[in-house]
Amino acid sequence: MTPMTTMPKALIVCASIHQQNTARIAAAIGDALLAKIVRPEDVAPADLYQYDVVGFGSGIYYGAVHAAITDLVRRLPEDGRRRPAAFIFSTSGLPFLWPLWHRRLKADLGRKGFGILGEFHCRGCDRWGPLWLVGGINRRHPDARDLDRAAAFARTIRGRFDAAARSGAGP
Repeated sequence: MTPMTTMPKALIVCASIHQQNTARIAAAIGDALLAKIVRPEDVAPADLYQYDVVGFGSGIYYGAVHAAITDLVRRLPEDGRRRPAAFIFSTSGLPFLWPLWHRRLKADLGRKGFGILGEFHCRGCDRWGPLWLVGGINRRHPDARDLDRAAAFARTIRGRFDAAARSGAGP
């Protein structure tokens, strides 16, 4: 018999500007977690504390997470209240550099007391700068396989949250 999993109250904060690559990944993750999805400018920092798990998703712009995401995280209060668990996801034209692009956001969240449950990245269509001349790169991404991987990642996040809740350690 499989133990029942706890469905965390989840929120996804997503900045997806040009091709809507990251919005598609956010939708796949959101469906699996039954999460509400909002843009960073549509949520107040204090509102994040109403959730058990908060995902931060962004396209990669000039080698960094969107400024609206980093600004939201930097505005989070540093008081003693309980922090939700967090996860990070992104899309970009050059997927092999994603650990570098997540590093700053991960550090900022850590300084604010958030535990990171996991990270996800996949290719996204990129038509920045001269790439538009050839129609961009990764034109078919995120594809069905990427969306399936994102949903599997969300199930992993839910499992990690559940395991932490069962152990009493908190996420």
